[in-house]
Amino acid sequence: MKKNHKKDGASLFKERSFAAIRRKKVLERVLKLALVIIAILMALAVLFAYTSCTSDTAAVAPKTKVSVHVNEFSFSYEGFPGGHTRAAESLEKVSQIKAIDLAIFSGDKKVFGATQLRDDATTYEKFGEFECSLSAGDYKLVAVARNMSDGDKFTIQSPVLATYASERARETFCYTKEISIKGVEPVDITPIMDRVVAQFMLTTTDKMMEGVNKIRTTYSAGSKSFNPTTGLATDDNGFWLTNSGRPQKDSGVMIIYSLLFLAADEEVMDVTIDVLDKDENVLINKRLPNVHFKRNQITKATGALFTPGTSSFTFLLNDAWLPDEEITF
Repeated sequence: MKKNHKKDGASLFKERSFAAIRRKKVLERVLKLALVIIAILMALAVLFAYTSCTSDTAAVAPKTKVSVHVNEFSFSYEGFPGGHTRAAESLEKVSQIKAIDLAIFSGDKKVFGATQLRDDATTYEKFGEFECSLSAGDYKLVAVARNMSDGDKFTIQSPVLATYASERARETFCYTKEISIKGVEPVDITPIMDRVVAQFMLTTTDKMMEGVNKIRTTYSAGSKSFNPTTGLATDDNGFWLTNSGRPQKDSGVMIIYSLLFLAADEEVMDVTIDVLDKDENVLINKRLPNVHFKRNQITKATGALFTPGTSSFTFLLNDAWLPDEEITF
């Protein structure tokens, strides 16, 4: 027969003590694990806070106020080909300026761009006044002041390329400047804009014939694109454009003009004039060889355009831009 042994008090005390020790050890392990988890969470919180602080600091990095005041335009009164003097005119006196474009580049990236239109007061507070803010760094500023008409497409792609993508170039002045931003002191710039185009003007000495719709002018060289830094054409491939056949009301003769950018300060090229009907058939063709152009100069051709056969044209430089030069052929 199996006998039951009753535990005495000492055995019960010993067993209970061991159980308490085991529970204590389990609790200590749980507490240690909890402390490790808390420490990891605190470290992650500190790292997140540091990252956020760094990002916030970068986001509110101090910037420098840059003000650009486009208000002076330089016109050249030069000998041909001698020296020159320059005179500045204010924006108010240069009525042919209808638009001003400002672009600022960091390397090849445009960081600021704005266009003001003289006839659209919503594009400016004061025509010719621009403001922006730039972080520390080196920049290239490009400013272009130009005439414009409906349908014009003009863009500044870089400090070395600006383009009239529409049919014709316009009266154009430009200015470029290197800007180095090192502190927070405001930068104030007042550029003097230089004319960078040449102009061709044709005045007929005979009255326009019946059936004329347009006059097409083709340049064998020059371009509608230019480098704002140098003011020179970015290609020398030539182009063509058309003018409406509208004679002067009082005299019946016609005056047409167009502008182009030259690949050098002076350039010689052929100019072809085609008189077109409404179906763009050529009624009369005149070729003017070896026409001399110079930047900031009007080359003026005067002769009989609507008379078939070879005509003698006289070329001179408009005295509002440069002294006279005569060429005949």
